[in-house]
Amino acid sequence: MRGNANTPDLALFIPTLGGGGAERVFLNLANGFVERGYRVDLVLASAQGSYLSELDSRVQLVDFRLRLGKGRLALSLFPLIRYLRQRKPKVLLSALTEANIIAVLSRIFSFIPIRLFLSEHNTFSIAVKRRSFLKKLLLIFGLRILYRNVDGIIAVSDGVASDLKRIIGRAADKIKVIYNPVVTPEMIEKSEEPLEHPWFAPGEPPVILGCGRLTAPKDFETLIRAFALVRKETPCRLVILGEGEERQRLEEIIKELGIEHDVDLPGFVSNPYKYMKRAAVFVLSSKWEGFGNVLAEAMAVGTPVVSTDCPSGPREILENGKYGPLVPVGDVKGMAEAIKLALRSSVSGSFLCERAQAFSLVDVIKQYEEYLGLRKF
Repeated sequence: MRGNANTPDLALFIPTLGGGGAERVFLNLANGFVERGYRVDLVLASAQGSYLSELDSRVQLVDFRLRLGKGRLALSLFPLIRYLRQRKPKVLLSALTEANIIAVLSRIFSFIPIRLFLSEHNTFSIAVKRRSFLKKLLLIFGLRILYRNVDGIIAVSDGVASDLKRIIGRAADKIKVIYNPVVTPEMIEKSEEPLEHPWFAPGEPPVILGCGRLTAPKDFETLIRAFALVRKETPCRLVILGEGEERQRLEEIIKELGIEHDVDLPGFVSNPYKYMKRAAVFVLSSKWEGFGNVLAEAMAVGTPVVSTDCPSGPREILENGKYGPLVPVGDVKGMAEAIKLALRSSVSGSFLCERAQAFSLVDVIKQYEEYLGLRKF
């Protein structure tokens, strides 16, 4: 923990600043609030992750320096209790279910009368299926009991809110939907940076783009197989940005389909926006999402989009298909047809950009400010 600055108006608690959607949101919130003149602490169980370099220097970074691994986030309970007693933030906002549970317990055992808000970024009933039966029961019990003891709960989409209401019972009236603040001036600036990838040079075939962790929930297999069908009729290429445990399996599928010369998996890139800006079509192929940040980001730079109609977020972002085709989860042929339609689309970039403003930091942070009651201080 650095320094002894004045009591923060707002503390944001999240495990790390790794390259996920919730982490991007908390980075944007921290930078946005400090820009508006608030004293902000960003509290991390471990100060690691690709977004750290983007943190505004005016944000006070608090690092518990834990070595995180399976089940080790619970070790942040006592450091967070100590933090609350020492710094006494006026408001604490946390993200992600297990960190939220720790935040509630920390407030209880710190005996500090702070205002506590939680944010849920995923469709809980789907995400929890990957847990063991005992872990699932403990999480559901924890949510039902502990979520009653907070001042508010932010869901990042109506779908996340509806799902969470079924889980937490009596605490459901505390839920408010606030979409993610993912469109920022910095993001737009980064989209204009030069891109040296040879496939995006003038005169090259159109590039279809995917972006996200190479994990099973992102279902890049469906995107790859759909691309293979499109490629049979239309010269094009596929780039998928991101890294993860599915890489080897996806590479094997690409080789099996004989499309390795037209598919590139460059790994994690620090600036995906310049790829989005120059792609012919952006595709979200997920089995589920909490919101779908990358979909809003691609629209913000004027790129046509295709998405699975997965729970939750894409249907809301695209307003039931008004701003881009929605296809059933896992539907290879349906996705291929939607991509071909998008490649022929004459939709204007300004039409997509206008919709994306609903997810801008400027607009969304005002909703957070009002809901967290920060204007009262």
